[in-house]
Amino acid sequence: MAAAMETFDYGRNFIVVWSSWKGVGVRRGNVIRLALLALIWGSSFLWIKLALEGLSPVQIAFTRLTLGAGVLLGWARMRGLTLPRGRVVWAQLVVAAVFANAIPFILFAVGEQTVDTSLAGIMNATTPLWTIAVALTVRHERRLSGARAAGLLLGFAGTVLILAPWQGATAGTWGAVACGAAALSYGISFVFMDRFLAGRGIPPVALAGSQLLAGAGLLALVVPFAGLQPVSLDLPVIAAILILGAVGTGIAYVLNYRLITDDGATVASTVTYLIPVAAVALGVVVLGEPLHLNVLAGMVVVLAGIALTRRKPVTVPALAAAAR
Repeated sequence: MAAAMETFDYGRNFIVVWSSWKGVGVRRGNVIRLALLALIWGSSFLWIKLALEGLSPVQIAFTRLTLGAGVLLGWARMRGLTLPRGRVVWAQLVVAAVFANAIPFILFAVGEQTVDTSLAGIMNATTPLWTIAVALTVRHERRLSGARAAGLLLGFAGTVLILAPWQGATAGTWGAVACGAAALSYGISFVFMDRFLAGRGIPPVALAGSQLLAGAGLLALVVPFAGLQPVSLDLPVIAAILILGAVGTGIAYVLNYRLITDDGATVASTVTYLIPVAAVALGVVVLGEPLHLNVLAGMVVVLAGIALTRRKPVTVPALAAAAR
């Protein structure tokens, strides 16, 4: 997922969101956009799995960053938006790109070498929990209500249930840990961007495109050392990486920004609940992946924990692409 620079209100729970839909009236076109956005970001883990058939994790991350940057910078140019200027801003964009793009994009691909797409999608859903935990750790957020503390504990308990460490360490366990570390990296990036980038008044599309460009530049330096594995390109691999980069890391951000503009961040944030559901459904239906009881139960517990953490407003940047 590309990380948006918009301020995201994580302080509403699902009931409040649903009430706002009925009371304010979400445009039908935006309901379609929300469903499409959930499908695009939820399917990212499917495309990663297919792309791994011919590309290495570093190659996948570099290609999706390059394609995503091309889409967003092209969109910014068509709208007459100028890119950020100044060494300080670009240095901050590089740091944001490391934690919001380079690290999680690689880690999700590494994780999916040994775990199912559905599990990767569910681990991605823990991002809001990690964001709050990081914000508390660095004192970016100073107060934690009882309900939100319970939500954090519940959410991380669901993560433990998904990992099932009592079953013993396996390749799949380490793959799930890699996906969890990717979600943690997202959390770090959101706190960093909220503190240093969100209030600069730079158009979000231009800012996000510049961040992806910085990430692509960083990985271009890494590819000669860790991304020169043999490439095996066939139609499924090519289609997967094109969709993952141009659509999942590029166009999806434009859809998300339109949702935030039309109906607000509260409605747009509903996608958090839909992405893991879409990832699980696609993994089971398209790839025939088994759905283990502990993974399904863990997903329910994690989403319940996220709902509790939304009982009080927390300012963090919105998700754009990540990677999800």
